[in-house]
Amino acid sequence: MSGNSCDKVQVRQVRKIGPTRRSVSGSYQFRGKEAIQYESTLERDFLIRHEFFPNIVSITPQPAEIPFIGDNGRPYTYTPDFLMSLRHLNGEATQHVLVEVKPRDLWVENWRAWSSKWKAARRFARNQGWLFKIYDESRIRDRALENIKFLDRYQRFAQAPGHTDTLLHALYQIGPLSRDALFAHCGVIAGDERPWAVAIWYLLAMRKIDCDITQQLDGETVLWTLQNG
Repeated sequence: MSGNSCDKVQVRQVRKIGPTRRSVSGSYQFRGKEAIQYESTLERDFLIRHEFFPNIVSITPQPAEIPFIGDNGRPYTYTPDFLMSLRHLNGEATQHVLVEVKPRDLWVENWRAWSSKWKAARRFARNQGWLFKIYDESRIRDRALENIKFLDRYQRFAQAPGHTDTLLHALYQIGPLSRDALFAHCGVIAGDERPWAVAIWYLLAMRKIDCDITQQLDGETVLWTLQNG
């Protein structure tokens, strides 16, 4: 496929996902807007995990049909699970990643049989200026996902808990602080930490403040506003 023809590829869902007996399928309301279809709980968790990160611009399911020749010499078509678009930190460029979500035991068992289609996907992505990556449990069901699922319950509050304005103002004024240092700055008394902690989890869940979500959430967690991070 030539570079010119690759430039004409339009990012859109090329295959609809229907009910399946072999796995759990459904749709996930990504950031409360577009419903993204998935075919397994691992794909669903991929969406939940990546929804949290502000540099993820969009995720398109079933984004392209890629022709390839199998080991038996016959032509086939391969459709990756997602196309993920990421904004670089400087905000000036966007990177695209073709994503295959596959349980580790399956791709380890079948990597020889699947290598032809994955090689075709890498060539296709390279011609587009994209990347191709395979995501298994080790890249999805990690500490970050645990933290994100823990914070999810705090999105359901009917209204913001107390102390959120005080915490936000302190982070705006001072900049990044550990949770314990922030509590000390706000004069939180020992034994009265719980309502303040709830306010922290709410602000993180609502993306009012940020932290390194890949690390354990505790008193040493460094917090910052999106403006001064």
